[in-house]
Amino acid sequence: MRVIRIDASTATILLTEAPSPKVRDRQTGEIAKDAVSGEALMTVGVVYIEEGESSLIKVTVPESGVSEGLTLGAPVALPGLVARPWESVFNGQQRHGIAYRATAIAPGAFPVAEAG
Repeated sequence: MRVIRIDASTATILLTEAPSPKVRDRQTGEIAKDAVSGEALMTVGVVYIEEGESSLIKVTVPESGVSEGLTLGAPVALPGLVARPWESVFNGQQRHGIAYRATAIAPGAFPVAEAG
């Protein structure tokens, strides 16, 4: 499927859920791993605010990309943020959505407003 790069340079991104291991199989508790590197994956919850609109999203990040010093409610940076549409059939039901992934999550800053 197509990967869509997201330019978040003008967005405000706030951390709403601390990083936690991404579970691949809820019944066994197996942690998801990157298909290429084999590294454990983490998920974080953020609110993405741009042009007066906001969305709560979950973003997958490799474990090594999780920086120290993250604070709930504080701005964060998500370098390499991409969106990937997906669809599947589960128990006969068609499901679809968008999966978000970034190469890292680090403490960020609020965008600087342009003088008007």
